[in-house]
Amino acid sequence: MTRVLVTGAGGAAGVAVIRALVADGIETVAADPDPLAAGCHLSAEHVALPYATDDDFAGAVVRAAAASRVDAVICTVAEEMPALVTVVADLEAVGAATWLPPLDAVLTCIDKQRFATAVAAAGLPAPTTRSGSADGVPGPWIVKPRFGRGSRSVCAVDDAADLAEAIRRTPDAIVQTRCTGREFTVDVLSDRSGSVVGLVPRWRLETKAGISTKGETFSDERVTALVRATIAALGLLGACNVQGFVDDDRDAVDLLEVNPRFSGGLPLALAAGADLVGEFLRGTLGLPIRPERLTHRDGVVMTRHLTEVFLEPSPVAS
Repeated sequence: MTRVLVTGAGGAAGVAVIRALVADGIETVAADPDPLAAGCHLSAEHVALPYATDDDFAGAVVRAAAASRVDAVICTVAEEMPALVTVVADLEAVGAATWLPPLDAVLTCIDKQRFATAVAAAGLPAPTTRSGSADGVPGPWIVKPRFGRGSRSVCAVDDAADLAEAIRRTPDAIVQTRCTGREFTVDVLSDRSGSVVGLVPRWRLETKAGISTKGETFSDERVTALVRATIAALGLLGACNVQGFVDDDRDAVDLLEVNPRFSGGLPLALAAGADLVGEFLRGTLGLPIRPERLTHRDGVVMTRHLTEVFLEPSPVAS
């Protein structure tokens, strides 16, 4: 039986991947710095890892993969990927396959200013962006950290008089023109040649802390074309999610950002029929990806609620 170690078991993406694997009968080892992370207790086994910023993070993953005798490692945290790229050969040596995007693509995606520069160079439609200043950036504005996730410290500014204060209190701030229209995320799987083999667009009907809490799947050729162009421009491989806005009044689609990993809203794409996790695992193990397993139904709606995982007390030895 295939065994898979999944990092980031405390995040929405990690939980979604673990649940999908477990539902498919895959033995899953959850990994996270927090032993109480929910995903750790949705798996039969779990291991503790240091944070990605720890010098020993990559080595700890290799040791965990070896000790757990896993066949593959799936990373669900983009900030972990630069370290993991350095130990791909070590993981292979202990029998654990990986499928990580190229390092340059990862670094571009997690650095919002670098991403804006790359997108502009590729001629892709995106909001005007500037680092540390609003000069030349039409309003209204979004001010956010250059390195950040989950909508942390993101500030919407309508009045130019408030911009200076918003920039001052935002770490390593970038300023963007605020996008208009309907917000979407597309869950994407590309093969090892960089060709998109499956994608599921979904409207972000409601978000909390950067995670989609209500959504609906759809199809739009304009969005599909932008996604394919974005994947090609950034050189991404494997799983990622592309975020943007559709403004029908302007007949425009704008690219906002790309995460080089599975998304927190992944359960909606899975429920709509696209086996993104299963086919990603096949690709990780060197098997051909089956596009027919990656189609989806439009109009599937997700609404989320809190749920709990309960742990029984450990028995006390007599």
